[in-house]
Amino acid sequence: MATPMTPATFLSALRAEGLKVVEVGDWRNHNRNHKGAWGPVHGVMIHHTVTKGSANTVSICQHGYASLPGPLCHGVITKDGRVHLVGYGRANHAGLGDDDVLRAVTAEKALPPANEANTDGNRHFYGFECENLGDGEDPWPAVQLEAIERAAAALCRHHGWDERSVIGHLEWQPGKVDPRGFTMASMRARISDRLDSKTPNTNPEKEAPVADLTKHDVATATWFTDFHKAPPSAPDIEDNPNWNADSYLRSTYNAVVRTEQKVDALLAAVAELKKES
Repeated sequence: MATPMTPATFLSALRAEGLKVVEVGDWRNHNRNHKGAWGPVHGVMIHHTVTKGSANTVSICQHGYASLPGPLCHGVITKDGRVHLVGYGRANHAGLGDDDVLRAVTAEKALPPANEANTDGNRHFYGFECENLGDGEDPWPAVQLEAIERAAAALCRHHGWDERSVIGHLEWQPGKVDPRGFTMASMRARISDRLDSKTPNTNPEKEAPVADLTKHDVATATWFTDFHKAPPSAPDIEDNPNWNADSYLRSTYNAVVRTEQKVDALLAAVAELKKES
């Protein structure tokens, strides 16, 4: 049992686990709280979307549809491994499920079979919808599976939960089959391994060790790599998400070179004028 994180803490926890996070619209205030309570939270629920196309998937999860208004989860994990935040608070993702399952999750014990739908899950679970057709044939890219692992581990790490606080929709509500294409047992094993590391591994691309890099290598990589957004003081370039201090330094250097060339030309012109006079 835990008090839900604030939206800011939720976002920070995901990023601290090394996830690429996309903030969609006013996700922090997009919820179904007017329909019921949000919290205390007891765990994380994983779903598949039965949709195709990342943009379409994110839109559906954000807005919902006629019979089920959005948000349909808190985060959408697309096939490229990004987590799109579409809502925060009560979301229409878990529905009614088995109270015995909820007690097992809360106690972090083995799950009993879900044979009842008598308990509000939207109140008690964080939810991640994962882009997949759910037909058992649509592949799960490795980067997407790792993002599911990281997202669940991030929330468990914050709340002090273990991997048994992460369940699939099929383990909560009778008749559900999601997520289909991997087992929750295998996903919980991955989450357990990650939590055992004690601290987040924030390098999702698992880059090679840098022990052999020279100072020149590091300086060159820093000089030619953009990774910061434009500051508020640069409104004319805020449409360029890759602007950073290094960009400014290079731009300034180029401006100085052009200025020096102009000064040299002017000095040469002045010298010629002196000769003529």
